[in-house]
Amino acid sequence: MTSRFLFGAAAAASLFLSSHALAEGHGPAVAQKEGLGKHLVDGAGRTLYVFKKDSPGQSACQGECLAKWPAYLAEGAPAGIDAKDLGTITRADGAKQSTYKGQPLYYFAADKAAGDAKGQGVKEVWFVVAP
Repeated sequence: MTSRFLFGAAAAASLFLSSHALAEGHGPAVAQKEGLGKHLVDGAGRTLYVFKKDSPGQSACQGECLAKWPAYLAEGAPAGIDAKDLGTITRADGAKQSTYKGQPLYYFAADKAAGDAKGQGVKEVWFVVAP
């Protein structure tokens, strides 16, 4: 009985780890969360945000802002998102940043786990990205 349990636990752990590794290899995807609805996340399920003060194709978040709202750069193909809606800009500091429909994408440093969306509505200028 114990050996079956250990085998089952090992198989479940292996499946989790391989699916997690696959998820991280994908670009942005669409997630669903109660209270937020559909929104964009990265391949690991971390919530992506837009900054209301940005202009299409240009980031207004610099310096201390970037410490709290790190720029997102996609890796891999999108899942459930039209690739034509995704782009990349070169920021004023020379770094690359991904965009969705021209709007630069960010993480929120206070989001510690996949599914966190603590940045929604912060200072009424930060919002999750609705596809």
